[in-house]
Amino acid sequence: MHKRLISALVALGLGFSSVVIAADKGFDEYVLGLKAEAREKGISESIINSAFEGITFVERAVKADKNQPEKKLTLDEYIPRAVPDWKVEQANQLYRKHKTTLDKIGRQYGVQPRFIVALWGVESNFGRLMGNYNVVEALSTLAYEGRREAFFRNQVMAALEILNEGHIAPEEMKGSWAGAMGQPQFMPTSFLTFAVDGNNDGRIDIWQTEADVFASAANYLKKSGWNDKYTWGRQVKLPEGINDALFGVDKGKGRSLDEWQKLGVRRLNGRALPKVDIQGWIIQPDDNHGRAYLIYGNYQTLLKWNRSHYFALAVSHLADQIQ
Repeated sequence: MHKRLISALVALGLGFSSVVIAADKGFDEYVLGLKAEAREKGISESIINSAFEGITFVERAVKADKNQPEKKLTLDEYIPRAVPDWKVEQANQLYRKHKTTLDKIGRQYGVQPRFIVALWGVESNFGRLMGNYNVVEALSTLAYEGRREAFFRNQVMAALEILNEGHIAPEEMKGSWAGAMGQPQFMPTSFLTFAVDGNNDGRIDIWQTEADVFASAANYLKKSGWNDKYTWGRQVKLPEGINDALFGVDKGKGRSLDEWQKLGVRRLNGRALPKVDIQGWIIQPDDNHGRAYLIYGNYQTLLKWNRSHYFALAVSHLADQIQ
């Protein structure tokens, strides 16, 4: 795709300007194909024209996609950075500020409000860091680049469907370099599946309307298996010599808390595990050293939102500190 084309042109001795022109021409032709597909899917001509107007290949989106951080922090390093004291303080302030709305949505969807606020804080710093990329432009770029073309092309079509439904204007549809949108950082397909109108105004606005943000996050969790009778899990103390082959989130590795108790797993302070009839899994994200956690089904649901243990643990730790 784009990278191979540039390499071939450089090998032929063409200058930088020639490379850029050729690459842009290829991208422009690719966009014509996206427009044709959008028409087949029933997207209006006016939305197609406005959504794609003036878009160009965004090199920095491709660089961001390829240059994920290589250095992996340990959880002891990561958690204090992801959940600093100032974020805990803001989470509690915003929880109190929006308590009436959060409590109503929490009851409606069966999700504890503290988890809604924690997701909000981890995903976008409570709506302050949503990304400033043109979503259609970034997604079209990543589809054209080709490494995950089918995924990103599908996201382009979903973004156009959102625009076609009138939830937001094309020029206001901003997000991350990967196309994650709004305060909960939903990909377009997640928006279509989970986003809801929390304030009943006929539009779903996850960019500026807190009620829509909260309700959409709660709906995502509920539809993904959340159970508000329980929390997410807890950090635990492991006995010496326990077989780490027992650890992991696979379905077959879940055991009752009573079974984990008999295997020697204890709360971090050394006390017995809760007497609750619930299945749990042991995870140790830093391999066979560092923090160990006994996690429940709700934590598995957080992993459906984002497959990263570090993400799920940041959300969980922040939720635990919201009163």
